[in-house]
Amino acid sequence: MKIAIMGAMREEIAPILEHLESYKTLEHAGNIFYTGHYGGHELVLAYSKIGKVFSAITASVMCERFGIDALLFSGVAGGISPELKIGDLIMASQLCQHDVDIVAFGHPYGFIPEGTLMVPTDPALRSLASEVAIDMGIDLYEGIIATGDQFVASSERKSWIHETFNADALEMEGGSVACVCHNFGVPCFVLRAISDTANGEASEDFDAFLQTSAAVSATFILAMVHRLGH
Repeated sequence: MKIAIMGAMREEIAPILEHLESYKTLEHAGNIFYTGHYGGHELVLAYSKIGKVFSAITASVMCERFGIDALLFSGVAGGISPELKIGDLIMASQLCQHDVDIVAFGHPYGFIPEGTLMVPTDPALRSLASEVAIDMGIDLYEGIIATGDQFVASSERKSWIHETFNADALEMEGGSVACVCHNFGVPCFVLRAISDTANGEASEDFDAFLQTSAAVSATFILAMVHRLGH
């Protein structure tokens, strides 16, 4: 299989690149793509840069230019479910865009005409992830992840997103990546390790736990890659 692995920041794919014996680089569309092999699969890796626009560009290139069979997103997120603490892993059952607002036209928050409010991820990949979590002895949460071009550090905003979308975690890329994959017909999986709890101390927690949380997510993603197709 040809598998894409995406992150938003360099820190989110660096732990994965370290596990590849060798890789090549290709510059395209304002980004760098890394190609190599792992677990009997051909890999395409990239960090998109932060936000929905850059992540959509990167995911589109991976689908269109590289002809991938699946896309796995590895990264960090802010937790808004009271069950989630820093370091926990959550996979998205579906994703939404919490910063889309055309309610003046009678639509609910997050909805875009001719689109959907929620974009689901691939059930087969989620099932595989559940098996990997059991084998690794890791607690893996499943829930709705809300995406927006905002770093949420406000308890009020956090509560609004939780209540409006029933979301469990917040980040800035997954919803757009899932939308791209849905339109290209590519199975998509989004995994996030909790780096902060989207409260008043979110920025301090994020800086402190970014690398360790990203490494947790990356290790899990590589375990999934090793099991794919076997």
